[in-house]
Amino acid sequence: MSIVIEKFGGTSVGSIERINKAAERVARTKSDGYDVVVVLSAMAGDTNRLIDLATQIHPNPDPRELDMAMSTGEQISIALLSMALNRDGCKAKSYTGSQIPIVTDKVHGKARVQRINSDRILKDLDDGYVVVIAGFQGITDCGEITTLGRGGSDTTAVALAAALEATECRIYTDVDGVMTADPRIVPGAQILERITAEEMLELSSSGAKVLQIRAVEFAYKYGVDLRVLSSFHDVAGTLISSKESNMEQPKITGIAYNVNEAKITVRGVPDRPGVASKVFGPIAEAHINVDMIIQNVGMDNNTDLTFTVDRSEYQKSLVLVEKIMPEIGAQELVSNGNIAKISLVGVGMRSHTGIATTMFSTLAAEGINIQMISTSEIKISVIVDEKYVELGVRALHTAFGLDDANVPKRETAPQQALQS
Repeated sequence: MSIVIEKFGGTSVGSIERINKAAERVARTKSDGYDVVVVLSAMAGDTNRLIDLATQIHPNPDPRELDMAMSTGEQISIALLSMALNRDGCKAKSYTGSQIPIVTDKVHGKARVQRINSDRILKDLDDGYVVVIAGFQGITDCGEITTLGRGGSDTTAVALAAALEATECRIYTDVDGVMTADPRIVPGAQILERITAEEMLELSSSGAKVLQIRAVEFAYKYGVDLRVLSSFHDVAGTLISSKESNMEQPKITGIAYNVNEAKITVRGVPDRPGVASKVFGPIAEAHINVDMIIQNVGMDNNTDLTFTVDRSEYQKSLVLVEKIMPEIGAQELVSNGNIAKISLVGVGMRSHTGIATTMFSTLAAEGINIQMISTSEIKISVIVDEKYVELGVRALHTAFGLDDANVPKRETAPQQALQS
């Protein structure tokens, strides 16, 4: 039979009532004739509670021991869901990531999936069981428990879908699907019926919180079809497919933003080969992801190197750059932790002109200054002052015709950025 992966997030299994509802959905899929593999997050709040306990013991807990603690949250939810399914006459077995095993690299807290042994899963499916697997966690070849980072259960689900060649991977969450923008700041945001995996990858990397970016990378690489669905409403959701529609694409599919960014500028660096590698080498070794990079060479043959990182890595990045400044002969270090990124995404950019002009003129009309610009084939991103992010996103959503005409617009535009 065809295999379907169903993944439920923390809010979807946040109480016994919601676990029972998830069990009903799983049993319904099983009765439709599919083999079902379920991936669960920990119950809402459990992972934060475990981290809080760890930091009460030590403000900077050992990564190995923190993974040991955090991995227990999913063990509770998978056991409870399996109990609910068995109670209702639907045979189920639960497994941790290490029991499957889901083998990862050795980076605690940010481990990457390397391979999955599917033998145990396939045997249970052949025997008529629903297989319930803990998301977010795995095990190294040396037997060490690891976790995949925030949102890692999405990655687990997509990796399993790829390994098992599943028909579809369904991600049940607390939203009705992927939307044209964050509905908390754009009342007229609309649910997208379909989006390409390439577009979803760009939206996720630009701040959209619906799916973890590594999960989308897996789906894009292995051609896994994802469907984002609501755990609470019976709606069609959004299909994320590796195949583009034959219909002409709109100019812009969606708008994403990220207020969790910080900007670092190294000024007055001598323009010579190897300088960039000396700056970014230590940052890469510290497993810090750099987002946007801009290099400007002045008339005096000195270079200004500007880049952005996640705000959680801001101070750590500053320390690393300060250490190498004397070695590279840099004159000054300037930083800003109060910035935000706004991104337009759409495969329609390939066939439509004037998108950048419309974006820049729209922001200018609202008095929003652009600090950095980055482009790809289907994305344009700008860095702006954090306090203007809501205003900018709403203005662009309207400018590109994405508003739902049935939703009334706000009379005033708050200037304070939404923290997400």
